[in-house]
Order: sequence, then structure tokens, then C-alpha cells
Amino acid sequence: MSLSADEVRHVARLARLALSDDEVTDLAPQLSGILGYAEQVGEVAAEDVTPTVHPFAPQDVTRPDDPRPSLPREDILASAPEVEQDRFAVPRIVAEEG
Repeated sequence: MSLSADEVRHVARLARLALSDDEVTDLAPQLSGILGYAEQVGEVAAEDVTPTVHPFAPQDVTRPDDPRPSLPREDILASAPEVEQDRFAVPRIVAEEG
């Protein structure tokens, strides 16, 4: 498939690109080549190939969620700058409505 200069300018306008005449001349054969490759892909006999979402079989990559003991609350809160009601104290970022 061979694109004319007007077709290249039209595609450039759709992509909101400002091309000079030299750029249009240089891009015409490149875009024609890209469209030729796209046509070749379309010619592949793929009727007997089942569509897939991913080329590899999916596998679970997460670890099992096994309960286990956590760190003691006192040890965690010992490193906090401020503690309030047995929790981390943080500055209020939302004003109370009243």
C-alpha cells in the first residue's frame, strides 16, 4: 500500500502534528511500510487458533494467607512519636463539622 502526500498530511492533521513538506516526503514510504506489515498480519490464517488473553497459562503468584503471630502492640507503639488510646496519634487533617 502506498500513501500519497495528501493522505500523510491528513493522518498528521488527525494526530495534530504540523509536518513540513520534507517530513511528509520522508514519512510517506515509512507509513506505507507500516501499513504493509499490518496487512501481512491480517493475512495470517488464524481461524483454528483460539483467542487468548495471555500467551502463558495463568498461575497464582501470591503466597497462601496463613495466619501467624504479629509483633506485640507495645513494641510497635514504643517507636511512635505520639500514642493516643493505644494507637498512633496523627494530626487531624479534616475539620469537624459542628
